[in-house]
Amino acid sequence: MKSLKMIFLLTALLFMLSCNQECKLKNTSTLQSYFNYGDTGVLSGGVKMIPIQTPKGAFKVWTKRFGNNPRIKILLLHGGPATTHEYMECFESFFPQQGFEFYEYDQLGSYYSDQPTDSSLWTLDRFVEEVEQVRKAIHADQNNFYLLGNSWGGLLAMQYALKYQANMKGLIVADMMASCPDYGKYAEDVLSKQMKPEVLKEIRELEARNDFSNPRYMELLMPNFYQEHLCRLPEWPEAINRTFKHLNSSIYTMMQGPSEFGVRGRLEKWDIKSRLHEITVPTLMVGAKYDTMDPEAMEAQSKAVKNGKYLYCPNGSHMCMWDDQKVFMDGVVKFIKEVDEEK
Repeated sequence: MKSLKMIFLLTALLFMLSCNQECKLKNTSTLQSYFNYGDTGVLSGGVKMIPIQTPKGAFKVWTKRFGNNPRIKILLLHGGPATTHEYMECFESFFPQQGFEFYEYDQLGSYYSDQPTDSSLWTLDRFVEEVEQVRKAIHADQNNFYLLGNSWGGLLAMQYALKYQANMKGLIVADMMASCPDYGKYAEDVLSKQMKPEVLKEIRELEARNDFSNPRYMELLMPNFYQEHLCRLPEWPEAINRTFKHLNSSIYTMMQGPSEFGVRGRLEKWDIKSRLHEITVPTLMVGAKYDTMDPEAMEAQSKAVKNGKYLYCPNGSHMCMWDDQKVFMDGVVKFIKEVDEEK
């Protein structure tokens, strides 16, 4: 009886060891597959300068790839225009755990990409064509291509979808209303009234004089607007500080205006609210309580598109991927998985 028991225990132990080894081999194989980009020659950690064509010639844009997943390829579109991918580095702590293939990307004119100076390049239509060229370069298509844009990146993503949604699997618009006039009105009618009257008065006086380069302008906006509505963390993450350090202010001012406090640049009259019904791909609209964008407008947009969902971040602001991180990341991951599984 004892010998039978011993044989049983040894058999069970060998089985467990075999399973453990098999799991290790499987995990190793999965990791090798996830990080195998098929690159040859000198490896660059996923960084690639992608050539693009423009009406003013050929340039290169910076991209960095994470993972290998033929079912899910996500292109991150940063805000600005002309900030950088750097504040979106937080996705590196979440997407690899899900096995998602994703790309950080500096748009043309941003710090890590080519920075031509011809002002005719800074138009929404040209940026749309740039995104389409990047899509082709990463070999994404209607079966696996997701666009995730924040702020200006969300604007660009919506505009791209209106022209190229046949090439998309899903769309995520974080913190961007579909109307810049409405955005400006929300800043004026709602957000400005949350400031102390004396602070708002001084800001308006500086704006009336077009004295935007005056250091006092940002001294007022940083604690009274940016830290309230852009990112509410008591200490801004280093990645966000790097982004602002590397901002191409000439492009930003030309297209957006001098600050996030409304729109005064080339995008001032952009409005696609009446066209949202044309967007038929699965779409997630993300709003946040303290955002520069009206969260009620973001929810309305989720209902205006044909196949929309809404994610609300109750503790978040314009960068809710940072200041309401768990709600944001859980919601985005859930959406991508549901689209992938066609739920």
